[in-house]
Amino acid sequence: MSNLTLHFNVSGDDFTRAGEASGAVKKTLKDLGFSHEIVRNVVIALYEAEINLVIHAGGGEIDVEIAPDCISMVLTDHGPGIPDVALAMKEGYSTAPDNVRALGFGAGMGLPNIKKYTDEMIIDSKVGEGTTMYLKVYPR
Repeated sequence: MSNLTLHFNVSGDDFTRAGEASGAVKKTLKDLGFSHEIVRNVVIALYEAEINLVIHAGGGEIDVEIAPDCISMVLTDHGPGIPDVALAMKEGYSTAPDNVRALGFGAGMGLPNIKKYTDEMIIDSKVGEGTTMYLKVYPR
């Protein structure tokens, strides 16, 4: 299998389309024969990150590179940035507004879940400029 690259644009505040990128990646990974565990890990992490683009960043872009030995995901936005990444990583911490919480999102588990389901997670965030998140899952 040669490497496969996928690109997605994610609209901000559009909860009707949230999850389209992670859904497409799920189908692709299944079609390529990746194990259920790897598909689950990638999709949970990517969905959580995708929802964060919708809720907090006004949208963004997702690039996924699928190789036999590594699934890499890069999520980029030009949102407000994360002032305190360590605080944002704490389970239960959320800056989601009430209208988002009313939809069932914003419980403060997004970033902790992303970390839990990936092998590598790097967050590069600058307040007022945006955030880039680098995620990797290694099939075993």
